[in-house]
Amino acid sequence: MKQGFLTRNGLYKALALTALAQQGKSVNDKLFDNFSTTELPIPVLGDLDELKAISMQVRREKNPTVLGYSYTDLCEMDCVSVELAAEKKGLVFKHVEYEVKSERQKSTVLRRYNDFLAFHELLLVRFPYRMIPRLPPKKVLNSDDAFLENRRRGLRRFLSLVVRHPVLCTDILTKFFLTFTGSDMQYKIKEQFRNIPDEFVTSQMAGQARDLVPADTQVQFSNAREQIRVLTQAVGRMRDISQRMAERSARQANDLLLLGNELSGLSNDTSTVSSWACGNVDKLTSLRQSFRHLPKEFTALQEKLHQQALREEEGVVEKLNFLKDLLSAYKDLCERLEKGVMSDHTRALSKMGSFKKQMMKSTLKGAEANEVDRLESKIIEQESEINTMENRNYFSLHCVHLETQLVHANVEILANLVHTMVSVQIRGHNELAQVWEQVQPMVENMLPISRTSSPASSQPSPASPAFNGT
Repeated sequence: MKQGFLTRNGLYKALALTALAQQGKSVNDKLFDNFSTTELPIPVLGDLDELKAISMQVRREKNPTVLGYSYTDLCEMDCVSVELAAEKKGLVFKHVEYEVKSERQKSTVLRRYNDFLAFHELLLVRFPYRMIPRLPPKKVLNSDDAFLENRRRGLRRFLSLVVRHPVLCTDILTKFFLTFTGSDMQYKIKEQFRNIPDEFVTSQMAGQARDLVPADTQVQFSNAREQIRVLTQAVGRMRDISQRMAERSARQANDLLLLGNELSGLSNDTSTVSSWACGNVDKLTSLRQSFRHLPKEFTALQEKLHQQALREEEGVVEKLNFLKDLLSAYKDLCERLEKGVMSDHTRALSKMGSFKKQMMKSTLKGAEANEVDRLESKIIEQESEINTMENRNYFSLHCVHLETQLVHANVEILANLVHTMVSVQIRGHNELAQVWEQVQPMVENMLPISRTSSPASSQPSPASPAFNGT
């Protein structure tokens, strides 16, 4: 086998030979004579997802303290959908089921909320030093359509965050949840993974975590945590504002529909207007006839605004909810570290100090050799436990370093949602303007000829009440 560097020209030839081989032709250098004046053939490379994953893994192994994923990379890991499944007839107690689809696993499964709950509990045990998103709340009684829709969206965000996590997405636990098609999922997954060890026990990085944690990690972690806290507050406020915008569009859609109904009611009024009432100027009857065409246009306006509200909800509010769920998961992770590994390490050090004091007292008092040996054995055991805890502590700091980078990789979603917001507003206003322009000539025909004789007359004058506030 020849060894050496591959030139660009050599690479092009190799790819061309691959393409010719795929066409069933016998491969040799003489084949290039047929392409002296034409472009070389291009091979079919197939699905490059695995190659991308391997490339990312190699890059990560070379520099394990750098996450190395962009927001686009994370989105390409997998795309999942969670939809309400059709209710099964004939059941006395009906349970809501969700149809879960995964592009990466090429799977479609049915899941209940308790299945998600069991999966969530196992994720916390398996990955104590990773961001595990929260589940939406469970509600047993009076689960109306609005609640079920909000919970469905929450479950979709939860699962999307899991499958777009570089570590969680490849774990056997996640694959089992997305692919198992048997019954009693919540019991099967607990039985299957009841004794599964946590990531520290199985990770190849755990043994070298001490060397992967920079000396200033605690200071950097504290600063990054404060930055993310400020970001979390801003995202929460942006989400509330966007929610109000979507709700305003929905209310405006409903108001236009109600306005159209009122106009329809007037147009359907067939009562006779007497000359006594109108003074021989029957404007009401003519307006009734003109109003007959308006309800249809107002219904069209209502539909456009309703679609606008849905686009604002799905394209903007949901993306902010996604980022908010991620930031909440980061906060939960930080709190777990404070309450878990770090506090356990402090208690273990305190316990070993107590054993050493007892041993010193026993030695000074001339206690029996068995008692001294017992205390010495406890100290050795405690030192071993502390060493394990220190390794866990370093591993947890290494993990939180990468999780912090994962948060920053997802921050790009802010640019994405602002772009979506602009696009949604432009589209919505254009669609509404088109309908209003169709309504305008109908309304102008209702006005006296003197008011519509010139284009300028359709606009309020500066002295009109619309300008002077009276």
